[in-house]
Amino acid sequence: MEFLKLILVLLHFIGAAALVGGWLSNFKTPTVTNWQFYGAIIQLVTGLLLVGLIEMGDGQLNHVKIGVKLVLAIGVFVAALIGWRKARAGQEVSTGLAHGTGGTALIAMAVAVLWR
Repeated sequence: MEFLKLILVLLHFIGAAALVGGWLSNFKTPTVTNWQFYGAIIQLVTGLLLVGLIEMGDGQLNHVKIGVKLVLAIGVFVAALIGWRKARAGQEVSTGLAHGTGGTALIAMAVAVLWR
C-alpha cells in the first residue's frame, strides 16, 4: 500500500509540473497546452486517490484543507478544459484564462505545502 501511495505522489508531482511548467513556458504568449490539460486531470485524479488511500488507512487528514484543495483543483481543471478546447478549435485563449489555469495551480501547490 505504501508503494502505491508513493507512485500516486510521484504522478501528482508530474501533473503539477505539467501545469506550472506549461504555464511558465507560455507566459509571454498565454495559452493552455495539452500538457496543462492532462496535468489538471492527473492532479485531480491522483489527489482524490491519495485522499482515499489515506482515509482507508490510519492516516489523519485535515478535511478543511482537502476541501479547499479540491475546490482549487476543480477550478484548475475547468479553466484548463475551457482553454484547451478553445486552443484545439483554433480560437484565441484569453490571457486571464491562461494565467488563471497556471496561477490557480500554483496557489493549490502553495496551499499543499504551507498549510499545516
